[in-house]
Amino acid sequence: MVSREAQAAVIGMAAAAPAVQGREAEDDLSIEYPSSDGMPMAESKRQYTPMTDTVAALENHYLGRNDIFIAGNLLVYYRMNHNRVRVAPDVLVVFGAAGSHPRDSWLVWREGRAPGFVVEIASPSTWAWDAEGKRRIYANMGVDEYWRFDPTGVCFTPPLVGERLSAGRYQELPLHRDGAGMLWGRSEALGLDICVLPGLELRLYDPAAERWLLTPQESEAGRVAAEAALRVSEAARQASEAELRGAETLLQASEAARRASEAARRDLEAARRASEAARRDLEAENEMLLARLRLLESGQ
Repeated sequence: MVSREAQAAVIGMAAAAPAVQGREAEDDLSIEYPSSDGMPMAESKRQYTPMTDTVAALENHYLGRNDIFIAGNLLVYYRMNHNRVRVAPDVLVVFGAAGSHPRDSWLVWREGRAPGFVVEIASPSTWAWDAEGKRRIYANMGVDEYWRFDPTGVCFTPPLVGERLSAGRYQELPLHRDGAGMLWGRSEALGLDICVLPGLELRLYDPAAERWLLTPQESEAGRVAAEAALRVSEAARQASEAELRGAETLLQASEAARRASEAARRDLEAARRASEAARRDLEAENEMLLARLRLLESGQ
């Protein structure tokens, strides 16, 4: 299979020439710029996973920023009226874009700017073109930072290279390796650390927030965990409400029993007073009878 990079090489000197070779008379709007070159997005999952994970992590990181455009494997046309002079970065970020809405392709002269950050994911058939031909194209185009990552571990050593454009030439950025074997370099363009974990996993770290940018799998796992926690919280709320309703029912029953007891006490008190009144009436009647009896006995 002829790779995209091989096709670009066949295009010849135009592809590697400076992005601007004099001024074109005008932008010919009748020229079509295809959104696909018919080539597969990646040779294997070794290339596909770091590309898509990086794009997704950056999109999530810059969510809400309408002036930053992020894409993966998007065709970038960089010479006006030349629809065969193009390149397709695995990951690209454009700063100061006129909106973050999707594009079918990126036309540098119409958008008014080139990508400011590019990552290429190496494969045995592409890494040499990434390091030479694409490097020249990106430098001529004005891409501020160019990073290359080797997920195979056999194309180049170390498996991460970062370069920053200075006076039209790329200067290699310093890399560091920590005690756990992680290789990393600082991207000034992103304000992030580009990291290669042991096992050749490409990750992005935000030193300001002191957190890793999440992959789609991690974001999904977090969403599932959050939904599970929400369900547990909802079940606990419902149980608490049921317990509260039970307590209210018990309180109402207790209050009803108290009122019944109070009513019974009042009835009992009324009965006691009635009984006391009857006793007094009976005692009064007995006194009257005794008085009459004494009168009779006295003969009066």
